[in-house]
Amino acid sequence: MTRQLSLNAFLHDTGHHEASWRHPDSAAERVYDIDFVTENAQIAEAAKLDAVFFADGPGLWGATAYRPPAHIEPITRLAAIAAKTERIGLIATASTTFYDPYNLARLFSSLDILSRGRAGWNIVTTQSEAVARNFGLTQLPSASERYQRAQEFLDVVTKLWDSWEDDAILVDREAGVYYDQSKVHPINHVGTHFQVEGALAAPRSPQGRPVYVQAGSSNDGRAFAGRNAEAIFTAHQTIEDAQAFYADIKQRAVSFGRSADDVKILPGISPFIADTQAEAEELQRYVNSLTVPAYGIAQLEGLAGVSLAHLELDRPVPREVFGEAGNVLDNNRSRLQVIANIVERDRPTLRELLHRLAGARGHNVVAGTPTQVADVITAWFENGAADGFNVMPPLYPQLLREFTTKVVPILQDRGLFRTEYTGTTLRDHFGLSRPESLYSGSVEGARVV
Repeated sequence: MTRQLSLNAFLHDTGHHEASWRHPDSAAERVYDIDFVTENAQIAEAAKLDAVFFADGPGLWGATAYRPPAHIEPITRLAAIAAKTERIGLIATASTTFYDPYNLARLFSSLDILSRGRAGWNIVTTQSEAVARNFGLTQLPSASERYQRAQEFLDVVTKLWDSWEDDAILVDREAGVYYDQSKVHPINHVGTHFQVEGALAAPRSPQGRPVYVQAGSSNDGRAFAGRNAEAIFTAHQTIEDAQAFYADIKQRAVSFGRSADDVKILPGISPFIADTQAEAEELQRYVNSLTVPAYGIAQLEGLAGVSLAHLELDRPVPREVFGEAGNVLDNNRSRLQVIANIVERDRPTLRELLHRLAGARGHNVVAGTPTQVADVITAWFENGAADGFNVMPPLYPQLLREFTTKVVPILQDRGLFRTEYTGTTLRDHFGLSRPESLYSGSVEGARVV
């Protein structure tokens, strides 16, 4: 069978462009309406996309008056979507820094059970000092410390999700035994960050465990991804940068004894689509004209960690503003690296840089016809830069519908994307195997690592 693309719809209020809510056709009044969100998920499912995805950050970040504020909690939202969809995967972000392993394991297990095997967990460590203060921390742990905690967190969650063997449920009415207690295992985890007895208070979910997704591209994030991730969300502006990242992650996976095919690399793409390139570019210019510079500057200052008040909007951004962020060998803030590379390569004015980032916060923005957008996707997919894409329409639902009704059919005609779902779970869609329980067929705890 021909290798197949993976395509996710990254749902984000009125669209991924920061000024999308100001577009006269936006659904700005409906961003908290579950019917609006569900309708977008149903558009994605009708096109047989792999999954819908929600980012998350448990805090109200700066300059939010200029666009809709942070999303409501994503796992709750996906549970509502699960009731109105049948096959599409459901991926939510949750932070290992601010969740407890048992609670998170229970939440995602419940989502996987209720959706009949469609859940995925986007694993992040969170780098916001403002969010840390919402959880009683005066400062955020270092990136290295956060990833050390994240690894132990993931180990605990994996043990919890595996603590029931697949055949533990008996429903033996005659004997009066509902489940085989010998096949339900306390994990008895005692580590640096967590002490968890277990087992989980629910049987093993349909996928065995939800799909492990990861979104960090820093040095620490890459090491974590190579060891653990089954899908990676990442941001790249050029095919060359994407190819280098793709090769690096695949090699890291192999170094941990995994197959390169065990992890899907899924960069973001944010397409402005119209019948002609000129019309697509005009739409992009119009939406860019709706931006509020104060909002973009506040977001950029948050990433750079410095004030940009001394910069003029229509003069080139000095490269030194971003320090050594563009140095791949010394990078712990991956999105800042993407921005530094834009400044180094293209020498934009501050206004131009803000417009570049307004579309998708450093992800690849493409303006063109359906065929031109499909050509970009095909080129990256066929030349070692991607296994698929996180599709990030600048405006919902209009540009999601343009993508699903005009770009997806081209990819299907090229034999690169399914015309029907062939499985029922997110693992099926991604071509990932269902893992065995760590305890399956062994003496209790013998295979736990």
